[in-house]
Amino acid sequence: MSPAPKTVAGVSSHALSQRLLVVFVTASVLAVLGGTGYSGPPQEKPSSVQSTRTTPQDTVQALRRLAEQGDARAQFKLGVIYDVGAGVPQNQGQAAMWYRMAAEQGVAAAQRNLASMYANGQGVPRDYRQAASWCRKAADQGDAVAQNAMADMYANGQGVPQDYAQAAAWYLKAAMHGDAGAQNNLGFMYANGQGVPQDYRQAASWYRKAADQGLAEAQQNIAVRYANGQGVPQDYGQAMSWYRKAADQGNARAQYNLGIMNATGQGTAQNYGQAVSWFRKAAEQGDAEAQYRLGFMYLNGDGISQDYIEAYKWANLAAARASGEDQKKCAELRDTIVKRATPAQTADGARRAQKWMTAFKKRQR
Repeated sequence: MSPAPKTVAGVSSHALSQRLLVVFVTASVLAVLGGTGYSGPPQEKPSSVQSTRTTPQDTVQALRRLAEQGDARAQFKLGVIYDVGAGVPQNQGQAAMWYRMAAEQGVAAAQRNLASMYANGQGVPRDYRQAASWCRKAADQGDAVAQNAMADMYANGQGVPQDYAQAAAWYLKAAMHGDAGAQNNLGFMYANGQGVPQDYRQAASWYRKAADQGLAEAQQNIAVRYANGQGVPQDYGQAMSWYRKAADQGNARAQYNLGIMNATGQGTAQNYGQAVSWFRKAAEQGDAEAQYRLGFMYLNGDGISQDYIEAYKWANLAAARASGEDQKKCAELRDTIVKRATPAQTADGARRAQKWMTAFKKRQR
């Protein structure tokens, strides 16, 4: 087996998720429809909805009466209910309407959710400027989720001019409120010198805060710090421990890096079988480097029975997803397999790769 690369950092992405701001609705909807009179996020006054055991439809009607009378909390709750379709048919246009009414009365959670709908074009036309405007209103009220999202928008230049210094400032506000995502992203800014002076110690410190809260991406990132001795003393044992925490949550980068650690014997006894197991977990999630490594191990029979069909399958998949020098490396592996395998084996491997890709795309929908 060729020399393994250095442990690769899982880079935090500032890209907005499919839904810009998470709508924390599960508990609230269950509470509202269960008649418990959910009072919304902390530090906000509860609605006057009474805690009576009624049907979901009765609760919705009671909320509507209050909302039509101008009760901001009832308006927000109706927005949530229509947003997820709890007790009523899902209707994002109605959700946006009720969110707006509550948002105009200063309810931070409604401002945040309305921003989300504008960012994603749900119930309203997509409009990043409107998203940024409403997000800013919630952020100015100290809403940590909105502050983190405001930072994302500055980092990406969505709805506002791209400004890493502003992004870092908003991440800091949210991070100081204990928002794990913001702590992780602030660590990324320090690690890369974006909007702040590059400072590996600060990066490690913020990654650790988020990792201690259980954020898988931050656990992967602090593991990289320990593996490479950046901002903390190099400690493969600590790296293994944090990679495992992230990998157990399904983080593909951490799974790949655990494969590398097992393949090279860093922080653990060299174990190709374990390396294969972790590479496979990451490869099944579409990680191109893990697919390349898995193909390489099938080619040479390292930790697994030699299998040219599977080797070609994973090399093919890696080549399709990789780019630049990585793609060249994958193509070279594929060419090596072709020289050793029969035409029937490579054809079978190509079919398996196509079947895997079809299933993978369906899982992503």
